[in-house]
Amino acid sequence: MRIVSGMLVVLGVLVLAPTLALGQRSPEAVTRALQQRYESVRDFTADFSHSYRGGVLRTQAIERGTVAVKKPGRMRWVYTSPERKEFVSDGQKVYSYLPEDRQVIVSDVPPGNEASTPALFLAGKGDLVRDFTSAFAETTIPGSLALKLTPKSSEPDYEYLVVVLDADTLQIRALTTRDHQGGDSTLTFSRMRENQGLPDSQFQFRIPRGTDVITNGTT
Repeated sequence: MRIVSGMLVVLGVLVLAPTLALGQRSPEAVTRALQQRYESVRDFTADFSHSYRGGVLRTQAIERGTVAVKKPGRMRWVYTSPERKEFVSDGQKVYSYLPEDRQVIVSDVPPGNEASTPALFLAGKGDLVRDFTSAFAETTIPGSLALKLTPKSSEPDYEYLVVVLDADTLQIRALTTRDHQGGDSTLTFSRMRENQGLPDSQFQFRIPRGTDVITNGTT
């Protein structure tokens, strides 16, 4: 469930922010610009690749798929390779579908006052300026800049985030989440489209026949 927690803060900043002259930017100014533009984005879609390396087990993996998000709190992550899996939220329930295991895990979307910072931000209730301390970070992607976002309150799922942005438009290119075991989980995005008027039906999940359903830890 790493995808539903430490990484999803990125969904709030998949936006185009007002352009500022590079020499006039500060980490705080970039963060404020992202927050302002984020508040105007109602939905978006994108292709993604998801890589993970390091940590205690020193493992490395790369997965690919598509993502769609609609405020407040609706999302659909579809992994297409190397194996198919889905994570869907309709705003009330979260469905984690693993076709190879023929299993669906159903859980409640946590109330706003109980959600983690990424979940709050995804639901349109978070605030980058309020919730994070920002600083510039290094990036190897030409024409980009990177922000290191450290949560002001301790988070169980991650230590900090590094968001890589287009230097001119501040459109997001990648997000790396550093967990407490030293592992890096990186999402790289392409073909992003915003404010398409996505229907609520796109975020409904129908449980396939013959699939085991686990709700709150019980079948």
